[in-house]
Amino acid sequence: MAAAPLELSLLVPVYNEEGNVGALLAAIRDALGPLGKPYEVVFVDDGSTDATPRLLRAAAAEDPRLRVVLLRKNFGQTAALAAAIAHARGAVLVPLDGDLQNDPADIPRLLAKLDEGFDVASGWRRRRRDPFLTRTLPSRVANGLISLISGVRLHDYGCTLKAYRREVLEPGNLVGEMHRFIPVLASWQGARVAEVEVNHRPRLSGKSKYGLGRTFKVVLDLMTLKFMGSFLTKPIYIFGGAGFGLLGLSALLAAYTLYEKLADDVWVHRNPVFLIAIFFALAGMQLVMMGLLGELLIRVYFAATRTAPYVVREVVEAPAAPCAESPASR
Repeated sequence: MAAAPLELSLLVPVYNEEGNVGALLAAIRDALGPLGKPYEVVFVDDGSTDATPRLLRAAAAEDPRLRVVLLRKNFGQTAALAAAIAHARGAVLVPLDGDLQNDPADIPRLLAKLDEGFDVASGWRRRRRDPFLTRTLPSRVANGLISLISGVRLHDYGCTLKAYRREVLEPGNLVGEMHRFIPVLASWQGARVAEVEVNHRPRLSGKSKYGLGRTFKVVLDLMTLKFMGSFLTKPIYIFGGAGFGLLGLSALLAAYTLYEKLADDVWVHRNPVFLIAIFFALAGMQLVMMGLLGELLIRVYFAATRTAPYVVREVVEAPAAPCAESPASR
């Protein structure tokens, strides 16, 4: 008899969470047991230096639903999440923080939102249990920027607790701090994204790995995200546009220099505007050339990886007509 297909994979990146592993496993079992769905929990230890790897090994030896991936060093949350996705086997993937601030009891509500036809159910920590100045306020600013620039309106991009259909996550390459932008990438590919209010609990054990400096990294990754979304397949538009803008400005400044020579008898070597015009001209030509090189590189990339610059949702075609019986087969 064939085994039931795996419906759900929980993805849990952890780093130095020895005080939370046992309680987290108990909370996951309590939350998912009543669902009656086949599931697995994929733990990725991101180079912990405490007893977390030992505790995970012992737990996996007792529970066949646990998979433990141990990374050689600390690569960061995005890399750990990418490793969890690569080793997960479920049709639905649910990332979860390992510090118990996400409540596993909210997972059924996220899954119910997917059952309504959505592809992504994103958690919203409406009542956060974090310090306001160092965590909550920077997070609200970052969320506003991401929503404004991406066009995907969510209140809480930083909440790890989300539910994804597998096909939404597989095409993405997660680097830097890009894990928080997965709903944006999914939406740009045509996925339906919904938001679900979830519980947020204070950290009871261990130390937070997030700081105020993380906000600046998010802003830099947001710039990368905007470029990927708007200009990845047409870099000439941004580089060439900026280049021609500088060339036009250079022409105006050169014309102004000529006017000053004719009207006020100001020679070029006494006019700094002419040097600025030359600088803008050189910079503009460099940007245009960068755009052309970018166009060549993106074509080489798509040809080498055999990646299409589009995502197919469904292929619909008429059923094949039955073949006529040949005389020889009679």
